[in-house]
Amino acid sequence: MARALRVTRGEGAAVVAEIPDDEIGEGPVTIDVEWSSLNYKDALAVTGRPGVIRADRLIAGIDLVGTVRESADPAHAPGERVLVNGRGLGETHDGGLAEIARVPGDWPIAVPDRFTARQAAAIGTAGYTAALCVLALGGTTGTTYDGEILVTGATGGVGSLAIALLARGGHTVAAVTGKPAGQHDYLRGLGATTIIDRAELESAGKPLQSERWSGAIDTVGGPVLANVLAQTRYGGTVATCGMAGAPEVTASMMPFILRAVSLVGVNSVFTPTAARDAAWRLLDRDLDTDLLDGLTASIGLQDAVAAAERMLAGETTGRTVVDVRA
Repeated sequence: MARALRVTRGEGAAVVAEIPDDEIGEGPVTIDVEWSSLNYKDALAVTGRPGVIRADRLIAGIDLVGTVRESADPAHAPGERVLVNGRGLGETHDGGLAEIARVPGDWPIAVPDRFTARQAAAIGTAGYTAALCVLALGGTTGTTYDGEILVTGATGGVGSLAIALLARGGHTVAAVTGKPAGQHDYLRGLGATTIIDRAELESAGKPLQSERWSGAIDTVGGPVLANVLAQTRYGGTVATCGMAGAPEVTASMMPFILRAVSLVGVNSVFTPTAARDAAWRLLDRDLDTDLLDGLTASIGLQDAVAAAERMLAGETTGRTVVDVRA
């Protein structure tokens, strides 16, 4: 038997259940899970909100880190430290908020030697998505960006790690947050030099505004993204990966036509393996593990639902990892 956080459609929040090992997941690779994490998508799922889990009953958790127990796939051997991000975990396939997982052989990738299992979980989908966004802007070195890069949703997991990666790469970073001034020191500690009140971007603005940003990473969508596009400098790129604010965007074509602004969508679920490997190489090279540890909180499996409610209420910052054996 294995403990798991399981969601049943129509029955509200997830519950911790004891499930027979052979009823968890499908695939040739069996993983003894050590850590998972709590992302915004997980928070929606474990609190019973619709739209994430697409099965009548499923184990939640879009990330997992652990050790291969057994494998019928020659690409993996018992004892290998592996991680899985996205791929349908916690959406269409039993996820990482459990003591074991079974997955297809092309899903796991090796945990970089520099990271502990807890650190790899703290990076998780949030950090991996942040790295994909940075790569979409051209990477942290060798870019043509000579001005500020804006990051929205800055105190969240993706935003926090995007700021850290960009600042480590030598970029000047502006952070957008609706959190109180007490969180500004947190953002400056990550490497942000300018703090922008989210209220400045939440109302509909002119289709073209003063050029401010060399590029941007957006996790919010809605009017915020429309204003970011209108403020992006000629030739700049905006990478968007979330819609925590709103899924709809009413924007003008002017930034695209008159300023050659590019809008790049980043999807972390179905990303090909080569792009995943590139993102993790960037994280391995540039992410400060001391900084990562400082923005990470740990909880046990039984605490995940309460933590998810706090996340949805905007009461959390940084990353939350789940010790599935605690």
